[in-house]
Amino acid sequence: MNGTRTALITGGSAGLGRASALALAERGWEVIVTGRRVEPLERAAARARTITALPGDVTDPRHRRRIAEEVAARGRLDLLLNNASALGPSPMPALARYPEDALAQVFATDVLAPLALIAALIEHVRAVRGTVVDISSDAAVEAYEGWGGYGSAKAALDHATAVLAVEEPDLAVYAFDPGDMRTAMHQAAFPGEDISDRPEPETVVPALLRLLDTRPPSGRYRASDFAVTSDTGVRS
Repeated sequence: MNGTRTALITGGSAGLGRASALALAERGWEVIVTGRRVEPLERAAARARTITALPGDVTDPRHRRRIAEEVAARGRLDLLLNNASALGPSPMPALARYPEDALAQVFATDVLAPLALIAALIEHVRAVRGTVVDISSDAAVEAYEGWGGYGSAKAALDHATAVLAVEEPDLAVYAFDPGDMRTAMHQAAFPGEDISDRPEPETVVPALLRLLDTRPPSGRYRASDFAVTSDTGVRS
């Protein structure tokens, strides 16, 4: 078995996925990044020799098989980071007016694809007693007008993550809520509004790395749970 720690990150062409891939590569990890946008994904991979771009849509079973083949070729998977998400229509509609096909696509991306990847890759994660991180949202636990499609999908993913943690006690299984970030998806959630006050995704990565390093009990965590003050080094 290859001794280099390996991660698979979905939605790796931008935002938190891209920032996490670069941070892990700096630590010497082999990182496989996948996403639908080819050029941004390849630009991210070009930033580090240990990042491999695998363009494609995680809702496509054929692409998931290709991912599984790539992971199998590496011989191990220390981290499965399910980061790819679909917001749904922008502006976001009320639930009573939510187009059924759009809602189905949100659930396909945000719930079914992560679960399918977990099923396809779990043996590799088990082999190294690795970690599964499913990216969540405060919309999974709070009721916000217009967020019913995305929020309910993330709530479903949260619950599935909790069940996986019970079923896989030897693994570290986390739902991770990064909080608001200045991303294209967040901008789509607030069309026409200035979101420059939101933090960049890179500012969330230290909390994610701290989660991986400290390996607390499986569960749901927020980035703020791992905030550290620069002066004291103590959680804020």
